[in-house]
Amino acid sequence: MGEAKVGSRRVLTRDTFPELFRALVESGYEVVGPTVRDGAIVYDRLRSVEELPIGWTDRQEAGTYRLERRNDRALFGYNVGPFTWKKFLFPSRERLWTAVRKEGSFTVETEPTNGPPVAFFGLRACELAGLVVTDRVFAGGPVADPGYSGRRSRVFRIAVQCGQAGGTCFCVSMGTGPAVRGGADLVLTEILSPGPHRFLLEVGSEAGADVVDRLPGPSVAAGSEERARAEEIVEATANSMGRRMETHGIRELLRDNLEHPRWEIVAARCLSCTNCTMVCPTCFCSAQEEVPELDGEKVERWRRWDSCFNLAFTELHGASVRKSGLSRYRQWMTHKLGTWHDQFGTSGCVGCGRCITWCPVGIDLTEEVAAIRASPGAIAPKAGGKT
Repeated sequence: MGEAKVGSRRVLTRDTFPELFRALVESGYEVVGPTVRDGAIVYDRLRSVEELPIGWTDRQEAGTYRLERRNDRALFGYNVGPFTWKKFLFPSRERLWTAVRKEGSFTVETEPTNGPPVAFFGLRACELAGLVVTDRVFAGGPVADPGYSGRRSRVFRIAVQCGQAGGTCFCVSMGTGPAVRGGADLVLTEILSPGPHRFLLEVGSEAGADVVDRLPGPSVAAGSEERARAEEIVEATANSMGRRMETHGIRELLRDNLEHPRWEIVAARCLSCTNCTMVCPTCFCSAQEEVPELDGEKVERWRRWDSCFNLAFTELHGASVRKSGLSRYRQWMTHKLGTWHDQFGTSGCVGCGRCITWCPVGIDLTEEVAAIRASPGAIAPKAGGKT
């Protein structure tokens, strides 16, 4: 029986931190985490700790993303980039099955759902909340998506407490962060000061304990100083959010103000470029298509990401149901913040702020909600309305 237990905490120095990476590899995991590429911090497969964005941070505002050098060697001193973990569980393009002609009929061969276990290294609290949402979408109903469920079952989650808030973050408003309160196998807090660069490591599951038991040398139990400093870091992050959103009665607010003039104002700016849905950790719209071979002996069905902002997305009998940009933006926002509750019992927004950062014209959904709520002609939600 190993010494690590669920809930136990220990300290890793910066020098011993690579041992955690090696323990994951020895446990059979492919490690996926943040790295710098093409002017952004993205998620990709990693070969060593040195590929992490050491000493880099990001500056984000509406329609703005810039990488900058920090004045220290922090490994996780950034917020979130354009990619989400969704792409590893719900690929942007995926073959679902292949039908092959055999002896006068077709045999359908489904895609295998097995594969190597994967460690998601560096999840933030809002991204863990995003996984909860996509789990409900793809695996929470009577029929689970086999591809998603198979990949999801092999994921080991290493979360990192946020040491700073981004300019477009509003996870406090959505109740999804910045503190990691559960849902991870291991939780890291990076402590840069006072004292030496170190990490507080908390065990969140039996699988996490198994990995920690592979770390070499005697464990260094976390003292009250490290625990207090970790709490201070998260509290400071919560107090420095770049955005906020009033969520009380938001479902009714949006439902009862479908003809509000604010929709026309935002629609005049929206390019229907789909960026907000592509970078969102929970958007799941998709399209399916059959790709036959010319000889008719084989056909494949593929699924690819789509967006409710595309004109053809709601096309029926040769015409789109939502012809205007206004109707498409309204559908996205009312679904994301309101009627998602009816379908999945939760909001579709986790407050990561990606849709604000990566909108080319800087449309801010927190600003749009506030504008509707504050306008004299808006129908206000009743007291006790759903969140």
